[in-house]
Amino acid sequence: VQLQASGGGLVQAGGSLRLSCVVSGSIFSFELMAWYRQTPGKQRGLVATLTDGRTTGYADSVKGRFMISRDIAKRTLYLEMSSLKPEDTAVYFCYVYHWGSVYWGQGTLVTVSS
Repeated sequence: VQLQASGGGLVQAGGSLRLSCVVSGSIFSFELMAWYRQTPGKQRGLVATLTDGRTTGYADSVKGRFMISRDIAKRTLYLEMSSLKPEDTAVYFCYVYHWGSVYWGQGTLVTVSS
């Protein structure tokens, strides 16, 4: 399983971005799919989760602004981000868990200017 994240960039506060994470390999049925983010000097933090392809969860800081989803046909995990704030600036990583194994994407940088 390999994950390739993309979609990051520079956006003004209040703007929107959509991150994508293409999952290659023989499977696309994961118990858990998620997005994390990390800023310099801080631990990687959980942003959003998609459990068993149905149940979503969000960090309090992004609730109502971010949405996680997947497209099975495209083998892609998404993170729709709106009403972006400067504090959302981070490197975003996609993550999947399957049968005791975890896989990470390489990260994509999101910069929100004020």
